Amino acid sequence: MSYFDKIKNAPIKDEPIIMGIETSCDETAVAIIKNGREILADEIISSATEHARFGGVVPEIASRGHTTAILTATENALKHANLTLEDIDAFAVTEGAGLLGALLVGVSFAKSLAFSTGKPLVPVSHIRGHIAASYLADKTLEPPFITILASGGHTAIIAVEDYYNLKVLGSTLDDAVGEAFDKVARVLGLNYPGGPNVERLAKDGENNIKLPKMLKNYDGGEYDFSYSGLKTAVINYVHNTESRGETINRADVANSFQHAAVDVLVSKAVNAAKQFGYKTIAVSGGVGANGYLREFLLDAAKKHGIKVVLPEKRYCTDNGAMIGAEGYLQYKKRNFADLSLNAKAVVSLQG
Repeated sequence: MSYFDKIKNAPIKDEPIIMGIETSCDETAVAIIKNGREILADEIISSATEHARFGGVVPEIASRGHTTAILTATENALKHANLTLEDIDAFAVTEGAGLLGALLVGVSFAKSLAFSTGKPLVPVSHIRGHIAASYLADKTLEPPFITILASGGHTAIIAVEDYYNLKVLGSTLDDAVGEAFDKVARVLGLNYPGGPNVERLAKDGENNIKLPKMLKNYDGGEYDFSYSGLKTAVINYVHNTESRGETINRADVANSFQHAAVDVLVSKAVNAAKQFGYKTIAVSGGVGANGYLREFLLDAAKKHGIKVVLPEKRYCTDNGAMIGAEGYLQYKKRNFADLSLNAKAVVSLQG
């Protein structure tokens, strides 16, 4: 009997313990989640300092980092939770989106754990994992709600209609907001990772540089985004100012860019909640850790009686806990994979 024949009809436990494994980029993350919302262990080993020397993530370095760190992260998680592999009811792993080589490390490792223990293997979308982080932040949270997905790879306003059905109300037409933060950081001479460094610099500046409003005169979706023009406008401003021999106030540039990038995210999310009658807005993705975004959203939502769910900043960036939380939902749905599971560099926002 094959592995999949053994596990496809495995009984579903009421309060399962799920191990979540995340290796989509530069964090090797392993977490253990009980009943979808209780974090028993959460380990993250990052290779970010290695990538900082090159100004961004180097795929080969990321893959090598996962290979050397994943066993340690798993052992530490089990030790912290005071559990063994036999206590784990299913192994959830990010199958995509992300760096293909990095993803393959996690997928291969999860397959070996599932096969050796005879437990279900649960594939998880990285996007859905970010959204599921909100269930860890608010254990009473239930759909429906609006989520702002803001990361290095994706930017969207999504209606979470129920635990399994997502409706994309609008998304970026080009660059993601996190990508724009990183590119602006580079032109300002800031180190990787760009987003947190732009935010730090912005605290010393003012919003006094006129930057274009995205998608002006655009006839497409009301909740779509475009960050390419904003990014280019910042780059042109810096280069033109330098060519005139003038001193650039980098803090003002960072502050003005942050306002332009974030304000539209918040305004569109609030407008979507009002239009479609949603009472809650959640934040997901790495840019969700941005302090200005969090403060501005709380203030804007309060004016309209909308509840805001903000995951801890640790759970906005890549982590295993969010994969375990989404893995719980997929486990309950019996979304099990066989040992042919492979990594996917790209997944659908609604997939």
